[in-house]
Amino acid sequence: MKQILGIHHITAIAGDPQTNLDFYAGVLGLRLVNVTVNFDDPGTYHLYYGDGVGHPGTILTFFPWPHAPQGRRGTGQVTGTAFAIAENAVDYWTDRLAARSIAFKGPFDRFSEQVISFSDPDGMGVELIATGTTRNDRAYQAGPVPLEFAVRGFHSATLSQADHRETVALLTDTMRFKLVAQEGDRFRYAVDSGEPAGLVDVLRAPNERPGRVLVGTVHHIAWRTADDDQQRSWRTELTRLNYGVSPVMDRKYFHSIYYREPGGILFEIATDPPGFSVDEAPEELGSKLVLPPWLEPERASLEAVLPPLRLPARQEASV
Repeated sequence: MKQILGIHHITAIAGDPQTNLDFYAGVLGLRLVNVTVNFDDPGTYHLYYGDGVGHPGTILTFFPWPHAPQGRRGTGQVTGTAFAIAENAVDYWTDRLAARSIAFKGPFDRFSEQVISFSDPDGMGVELIATGTTRNDRAYQAGPVPLEFAVRGFHSATLSQADHRETVALLTDTMRFKLVAQEGDRFRYAVDSGEPAGLVDVLRAPNERPGRVLVGTVHHIAWRTADDDQQRSWRTELTRLNYGVSPVMDRKYFHSIYYREPGGILFEIATDPPGFSVDEAPEELGSKLVLPPWLEPERASLEAVLPPLRLPARQEASV
């Protein structure tokens, strides 16, 4: 039986790539696991952050567009990207954010868990959620944050919708999420996979403006499936339901299909394999610009237009 295992990755749009790198690697302590380009727009970086090896369920990626307009958070968008932290890490993170003059809200309670909410330098909504179900093997063990307090992959994501009903129908009837909790206009759904990052919140926001996907907003959310066979099964079913699914696309580190859910958010279903070790040794991840074979002949011209990046010192892998 085909199955959605949880969140695979979330991709957003940033402004300045160095500012983005300094925040996610330097402040949040994620590992830069891959520096490549947007395969559909090769003059733009594609930066991947995650745990030590970029396990699915830990990967936050960005297209940095330095001169693009500011986006707007609103309905028809992923408006919250939530990372998991250990329950004893809340004070550490409030102190760390305050010491860097990063404004935040919280900690406050949501579904009996403590939440710290803030924005990244481009205005994207980020949350740290303290939970008793984190996994040490989803933390970057060699990062700047002590392991006991380190981010441990995704906790969940928030989908904001003016009318949530059709989105919920897709999640529950087709993708097999189940409603597990509700607080006011926030509905929490989970997949029955036993894997991390298996939660998604749907926020009913009928009075909010529609979002605009540009700098500081999420471009799409990708869901995990185990392999190519399951992905083909998902494509067959979604096509039958008239979701206008894309062909399978080779993203080198995973294979992808794309479709829009009824509220307008771009969904992706991505395979777990092959992973980021296909072109770099684990200890070398994120240390240089890597290109797919079909773009390698254009390396010189691409390096001439891509902004220079100060990459972190050589990073040690943690599996």
